[in-house]
Amino acid sequence: MQVILLERVEKLGQMGDEVKVKDGFARNFLLPKKKALRATKANREYFQTQKAQLEARNLERKSEAQKVAEKLEGKTFMLLRQAGDRGQLYGSVSPKDIADIITAAGFSISRGQVPLDKAIKNIGLVPVVVVLHPEVRVTVTVNVARTEDEAERQARGEDVLAEQTDAEEAKAAAEELFEEGAGPKEEGEEDVSE
Repeated sequence: MQVILLERVEKLGQMGDEVKVKDGFARNFLLPKKKALRATKANREYFQTQKAQLEARNLERKSEAQKVAEKLEGKTFMLLRQAGDRGQLYGSVSPKDIADIITAAGFSISRGQVPLDKAIKNIGLVPVVVVLHPEVRVTVTVNVARTEDEAERQARGEDVLAEQTDAEEAKAAAEELFEEGAGPKEEGEEDVSE
């Protein structure tokens, strides 16, 4: 299907370009989201009459996005998740989770503006690209951690996974071997299990 783009669409073209796309992509995405018009004679004429207004609206949205990008660039957002001893998350971090923490910080971001190439499945500092406008992208850092203390240590550059010392490992091994309350009784302490 031939369509006329009403705004820049990544990997497809700029505003005003007439491109051939698959029918499903046009029907399910481009046309309902008002990113394109069918390339008919009437629509070509309509586009020519509306071109100046569309370009002005696009420039306005782009300048607004650039203002937000200046405030957002380089920011770090903390996301607390449950994870195993080796830093493997129980589940993964979704674009919606990232959009929610950025929105909670005072920026209006939808999950569609956070394209993740691969799922975030481990704790750590993860750079994430946020698309504020088809021509404006900004990179933020998501600090995925188990606790706030761990997030602060990660932000300082510490490797929280390599932090278990020999004493901590010995204590963890001892806790696995013995039940709480087992061991020698101190004077005056009674055995409550009887």
